[in-house]
Amino acid sequence: MRSERRREVLVCGGAAGLAVGGYALAAGLTGRWPAGAGEVAVPFHAHLWDLVHGRAAGDVLFNWNSGYGVPFLADFFAYLMNPFSWLTALLPRDQGQLAVFLVVLATIGLATALMAHLLGRVHPGPRWLRALAAVGYGLCAWVLDVGGAAPMWLWGLVSLPLLGLAGDWCLRERRWVAGSLCVTLAWAGNLYTAALATLVAGLLFAVRLFATPRPFRHRVRATGRAVTMVTTGVLLAAPVLFVAVRAARGAQPESPVQPLGPSGVSAHLAQLLPPTHGGRPLPDVAIGVLGLLLVCGLPFNRRVRVRERAVWCAALVLVVLTFVWTPTVLVWHGLAIPAGGPYRVAFVLSGLLVLAGWVSLAHRPDRPTLLGGAGLVAVIAALAATRHSVPASTWALLGAGGAVLLAALLALDLRHADRRVTAVATWVVGGAVLGNAVWSGYAAIGAAPAGGASPAAVRAGSAAVRGADDWPNGRSDPGPHAFTTNDPLLLDGQGGGYFSGYLPTVAAQLLHDLGAGWTAGGRQTASVTDPVGQALFAVRAHLDDGPTPPGFAPGRAAAPPLVTVLAPGARPDTSSVWSRQESLLGSQVYDAPLPVPAGGPAPTLHGTSGWSVPGGGEATVFTATCTPGGTAYFHGVWYRGEVSGLGTVFRSAGEQPTTAVAIHRLGPVPADGVVRVALRSDVVSQVPARPIGCLRAGALEAAVARLSAAGATRVEAGGHTLAATLPAGSTGTALLSVPATEGWTCAVDGGAPAVPGRVLGMIGVPLGAGASRVSCVFRPPGLTEGLTVASGTAAALALVAVFDRLSRRRPAHVPRRERRRAAAAPEGT
Repeated sequence: MRSERRREVLVCGGAAGLAVGGYALAAGLTGRWPAGAGEVAVPFHAHLWDLVHGRAAGDVLFNWNSGYGVPFLADFFAYLMNPFSWLTALLPRDQGQLAVFLVVLATIGLATALMAHLLGRVHPGPRWLRALAAVGYGLCAWVLDVGGAAPMWLWGLVSLPLLGLAGDWCLRERRWVAGSLCVTLAWAGNLYTAALATLVAGLLFAVRLFATPRPFRHRVRATGRAVTMVTTGVLLAAPVLFVAVRAARGAQPESPVQPLGPSGVSAHLAQLLPPTHGGRPLPDVAIGVLGLLLVCGLPFNRRVRVRERAVWCAALVLVVLTFVWTPTVLVWHGLAIPAGGPYRVAFVLSGLLVLAGWVSLAHRPDRPTLLGGAGLVAVIAALAATRHSVPASTWALLGAGGAVLLAALLALDLRHADRRVTAVATWVVGGAVLGNAVWSGYAAIGAAPAGGASPAAVRAGSAAVRGADDWPNGRSDPGPHAFTTNDPLLLDGQGGGYFSGYLPTVAAQLLHDLGAGWTAGGRQTASVTDPVGQALFAVRAHLDDGPTPPGFAPGRAAAPPLVTVLAPGARPDTSSVWSRQESLLGSQVYDAPLPVPAGGPAPTLHGTSGWSVPGGGEATVFTATCTPGGTAYFHGVWYRGEVSGLGTVFRSAGEQPTTAVAIHRLGPVPADGVVRVALRSDVVSQVPARPIGCLRAGALEAAVARLSAAGATRVEAGGHTLAATLPAGSTGTALLSVPATEGWTCAVDGGAPAVPGRVLGMIGVPLGAGASRVSCVFRPPGLTEGLTVASGTAAALALVAVFDRLSRRRPAHVPRRERRRAAAAPEGT
């Protein structure tokens, strides 16, 4: 038994080593990192490093770095719950790319090892061939194209075989407690991929349950164990589930995407051929030439029982159709196609293909099976030949690699009793599998677009942001310059930029209403760029775009504290971005006249909703009269085209509702006070009714001085708390420059905590007749309920575990008749 376990560990470890080595070798040959990792994964892991080392301003509950203060627990669960993410803490902070790469390698290795073990549970067969089959799963096209840049989704690669093993325990009626914990581990690691891996693991369970003859009572018992196991495991992960659901309910809706159009059978079949990349979005399901050859040969393998073949083929056809038909693609993604790609879950189909291929390989495919499989592969290749995305390297792999694999598999069948031939053939198959994986990985990573800031520029930016740090007295904002979509996390500042699937609508809308830009329909926000907006968020230092290298220029400005006081009776004005800023500032600092058309194609005014500007080659001209000596700004929001005025020319790339453009500085107001702006639109575009605002000279400085005098004298920020000491007897509303997201409670002068109010999206705390201190605490919605459910489930699971342990120690029950017969028997008999 011990030697058997040792051999199994060796096989699983060998599979993991081959997959990890293949991926690392492919990345090393390209000399590049997986595309997209630097935009999301690296900044989030840099923030995890800060959390572990005590450098972060916030904690796992709240993120003070991004969005000017947003909840973080749901994002922590979504982006950082891969257990290997903690490897980040062992490396220096500026080695974020290497840390993410190690997380990816460790996850691929574990997933491949688990799949190798699961294959042995599905059907016994040659150990090293099982390891090679598992490599096709660990380095499937989804991993090379998508998973390598997203360690959070990559945990789904582990979840599928992990849940498959839990299902195997149900079939064998053992390890119910351990299986429940496996379900919890999968669901806590990443809800998104775990839910879909559970569906496919359930399908695998059903296939195994009905592919072989079993007593009806056993099927009922096994199904009952599986259902209760999954239910218990999911309930144990209730904190993740409850927090994520509540956060998703209040999150900014995903930007609409075009529905999937018909791609054609040949387009989908081409994705089975390695390596095929590029073109329109299609499911990345390739598992290598070996896996494809074995799956295609399964229908012809007479050594597999007809019933088993039929069940496996039916399951494959069912899942394949769900990836082709648009309504079922929608079901895979909760009835909403994600903007980031419609086939994020393709790994589940790859896993099922590997399992089906192993069933054929474990039954030692004979010559008709291999020739039938090769013929079917040839048909797929012929149908896919019409696709321009199929590169020449694919035909080389299919031709040379397929021929080598066919010869090796035929030798394994015809000379299976000869250990020397078997060993040589296994080595040949191994070489072909590894070569296929490295070639596919090289093509996938090498085809990814290059870009991103240099490590030296990022280090310089981080040093500049941290050198100006004044938290919590004020913010050091990495914006408006941008290295990534999550610069505040990457550079450890306190900015407005944030990309997250759980970004609260309140935060996105607040920044949008105050003139900040956004993309992805508001799921990616940017920092405010104008001086009034920066004052409202207590930004005292920031990074502007600058000459290269390093590509930025530090900037500083006076700003009030994070907590200011609005006078009693103040009523917000929401008629324009300028009036909203003035309402929060508590002072009038802008001239915002209604502009007058003064040349070019005539625009149309639609009341307060704004102007429609004609498209075409000729520019539409607006003029506005402002106080001389001020500074003019333009806010086009959704405008798309060229903007020129006061010597400034820039392109505005707005597109409603996905891309909003931030306030842009035009220049000093001339002596005659006339601001002339020309709009050369690409298409018919919309601009606000008052797109031009002129900041009067000295007005902002006076407003900041007034707010500083009446605002907080001391601000204290904890991981998820904020407290401010105010001048004694302060009245009106304490305004916290933090988005008023759900979960905050505030108390005045130590009174009873209550849900604070909102002032145009910021937290506003009424001070009553007079107060001197405000303290606020954040608690993620859903956390209490989730912990309650998980605690109750854990207690029940512990009782089951104790009962199971005691029942094993109890001696076996002997029927009374047997005990009497033994007592009556004479000694020595």
